[in-house]
Amino acid sequence: MRFWTIGAALAAALFGAAFAAGYTHGPAAPDSAFDDANRDRPLAALGSEQQCARYSGLPANWRDDPKAGMVHLRGGTFVFGSTRGYQDERPAGDGRTRVGGFWIDQTDVTVAQFAAFVQATGYVTEAEQQGGAAVFHVPTRDELNARDLAWWSWVKGASWRHPRGPGSDVEGRGNLPVTLVTQRDALAYARWLGRDLPTEAEWEYAGKAGRDDASLDAAPRDARGKPAANYWQGPFPVLDTAEDGHAGLAPVGCYAANGFRLYDMIGNAWQWTKDAYTGPHQSHTNGDTAAVAPAARRHDTPMVIKGGSFLCSRDYCVRYRASSRERQEADLAASHIGFRTILRDPA
Repeated sequence: MRFWTIGAALAAALFGAAFAAGYTHGPAAPDSAFDDANRDRPLAALGSEQQCARYSGLPANWRDDPKAGMVHLRGGTFVFGSTRGYQDERPAGDGRTRVGGFWIDQTDVTVAQFAAFVQATGYVTEAEQQGGAAVFHVPTRDELNARDLAWWSWVKGASWRHPRGPGSDVEGRGNLPVTLVTQRDALAYARWLGRDLPTEAEWEYAGKAGRDDASLDAAPRDARGKPAANYWQGPFPVLDTAEDGHAGLAPVGCYAANGFRLYDMIGNAWQWTKDAYTGPHQSHTNGDTAAVAPAARRHDTPMVIKGGSFLCSRDYCVRYRASSRERQEADLAASHIGFRTILRDPA
């Protein structure tokens, strides 16, 4: 698998900016799971509006390094789940779970990275094959009065290339997380790079970064009281006040990283995992995107998605925690779901 040179060159032409811009060899995070394997690697220097705006969406050494854009985490034991969130987050027993070591993307996979994959392989996503996807929009009063889930629509022609359907595109947006991809699409990208999707436990271990999880009603804010993740600010679904400057998806890495130097583990876009959804499920009013899919569509296996998205707010969803979980049919693309990849240590 050495398609990187062609794919990266195309993505650079599409989205501009230097490959290595915005990288640092910074100090390790304080938690011991972030280990010495990262010491001499170029880590993404993101975490502010200026830095994320300049980022091309392609990690340093993308053409040559099979672990480009990743950090290594030692394996360890953590509490899987939370007693402070919804019922479907409750841990089994004491929740103590061990995961092995792995490499994980610092950011969600970007539009630029996915474009490189598609250019190199000719891959066609499931949304493109199905002829559409579930797309969020701010509904009018009439729409809210007319139907449930008025903020979701099945948009013909919507895909990762055309996020709002025909006439929309991703030109100049290579630093956004790629969305409108299914779990199969995410797995195809991961396998192209010799990687995989994380299990729910692996994802949550990385997302918690050695810290206790947030409580149900605590919106993520920093010490200055500013939003620390991209979530819905204002009354959902009629008004996103964009207090943080972002209405809708934000470029990757606009907010501070967690203790493992991972960006956007909370908010912006839900992230696919490898696991089928099991256990209890507590629905939320953001709604099931399958409800707006064509009636003839065959339902697929519900999979676990993690981390919340730009649609989570204090009055709906309220899933901006590492322990939060939601289910999504494996073959259903939506405008608030992306992914990141991992590479497990040899057994």
